[in-house]
Amino acid sequence: MRKNNSTKTAELRQRRDAPLATPTDLTRSATKDIAGAMNAILADVFALYLKTKNFHWHMSGPHFRDYHLLLDEHADQLFAMTDPIAERVRKIGGPTIKSIGQISRAQRVLDNDADYVDPADMLAEFAEDNKTLTARLREIHEVCDEHRDIASASPIEVWIDESERRTWFLFEARRRG
Repeated sequence: MRKNNSTKTAELRQRRDAPLATPTDLTRSATKDIAGAMNAILADVFALYLKTKNFHWHMSGPHFRDYHLLLDEHADQLFAMTDPIAERVRKIGGPTIKSIGQISRAQRVLDNDADYVDPADMLAEFAEDNKTLTARLREIHEVCDEHRDIASASPIEVWIDESERRTWFLFEARRRG
């Protein structure tokens, strides 16, 4: 027997409004603190990913090929962080980012919508953004340590190392002589 549209609509609303109750041994307070911090980083990583692709697409000059490939490698590394961050938030019972609008409201990385950015300025801005991301990852690591969330802290350590590496590469690429 087929259900009528109003019954289907009611069932969809009920499912949509159902709480996401993933079981965890972390306290509600821990889940709230860690999920909030991780979602802020997720927004920043998405914003930094898109900024990196922007610079990658608009790179020019005598070092075009090297910088273009470097930024593409960095963008791939940033994008690879997004799913593990979001899934970690869900594993501990928190909600995660649901839209581009939510990312734009939560991001702390500044966009760069300029028509032209000098390649050296691109690298300098991207290096500073990565340095800031590293500092924010360290802050989240402290939150995880406070709540004894080793599983969240562990990949953060890898992401700190990757962010430091990106900062280093960008610093070295900008050096003269």
